[in-house]
Amino acid sequence: MFWLLRVSVIVLRMADQWIIRVHDKEYGPVDLEGLREWKREGRLLPENPARRVDIDFWTRAADIPELFAAAMPPVQSASASPLGLVSILAEAFRIYRNGFLQFFCLALLVVLPSLCGQLVGASIAGTPNAEFDLRTLGAGAFAFCMFLLTIVLWPVYIAGIQIVTGEQVAGRRIGFIRVLSESLKFWPRLAVLCLIVYGVFALLMLLALAIAGLLAAGAASFLSILIALALLALQVWMFGRWFIRVLFWQQAAVLEGTGVAESLRRSEQIARSGETLPWYSRPWWRGALIASLWLAFVLAITIGPQWASFREYFNQTLAIQDPQLLLQKLSAAEQVHHFNRLSFALGVLQRILQPLLGIAFVVLFFDSKQSGES
Repeated sequence: MFWLLRVSVIVLRMADQWIIRVHDKEYGPVDLEGLREWKREGRLLPENPARRVDIDFWTRAADIPELFAAAMPPVQSASASPLGLVSILAEAFRIYRNGFLQFFCLALLVVLPSLCGQLVGASIAGTPNAEFDLRTLGAGAFAFCMFLLTIVLWPVYIAGIQIVTGEQVAGRRIGFIRVLSESLKFWPRLAVLCLIVYGVFALLMLLALAIAGLLAAGAASFLSILIALALLALQVWMFGRWFIRVLFWQQAAVLEGTGVAESLRRSEQIARSGETLPWYSRPWWRGALIASLWLAFVLAITIGPQWASFREYFNQTLAIQDPQLLLQKLSAAEQVHHFNRLSFALGVLQRILQPLLGIAFVVLFFDSKQSGES
């Protein structure tokens, strides 16, 4: 943890150092104030290629935060109307199809360790009368290492999705080795951001479970129910506020090359833009719809194959009053249905299609900037 925080401080210090390419010649490194001076002198144009000093991924000077944003018109022009939800999804599928090999290989980075851990765990669970010995201890250690490897590779996976999608939008192709090389340079920054973003979401979920647990443990009364509903409403409000704040944190950190704190600020700025647009065309609303569609898909392929088991558990919960007997029944049912091949296959399919969610948010990010909503 200390190492991550130390690296994040170094990343923040280098966040405003840029290299500019003009007529195939590179100039810099220069900070944001120097870029503003070049802009005033006419030496820097929005279309000039630019990159951070610690990253080889080139973007445009127009994408540098707070450099050309002031020159953008505050009101959206009629020719730059925001994309609808269907158009965003269609563009995401097109990009996914064109760059399928790169997206598939990126998905394998997090799929393979997870699958290895699940298969080893299933083999141990499927052994009748398995006892705790060196074999089960080794299998558990291996599954835990695969879980840690998945977590370590997750920032690389996130950065890779952004880079490949950005290159596809620009009409360029990029090799997978270069994608990995560029993604690794974003690892320290994205690792810190993952701890912050996912950590807050986890705390909010734990808060909701704690409220539900307190309500179930205590005597039900009108006042306790009212207090629990008020706390749950507060939790939903905080969840929504945080979702809007981190809507574009991945795109801001990778595609705009901003630091940890600036990525969160830039993400909220773009998410809350478009105040003059109809509510259904604003970035945060379209982002919520995209996330909701993906969540519905995940729930459908997760609950569908297990629906019979869920019904069995529910019926046993209603029929059996003895808690100890209920736990024994559920444990026995779990041993019978310890491994579901259909659920396993659908889980793999979900991981392979998961880049579509990141691609859709990249398309929404570019559209929100291009349409003048920021």
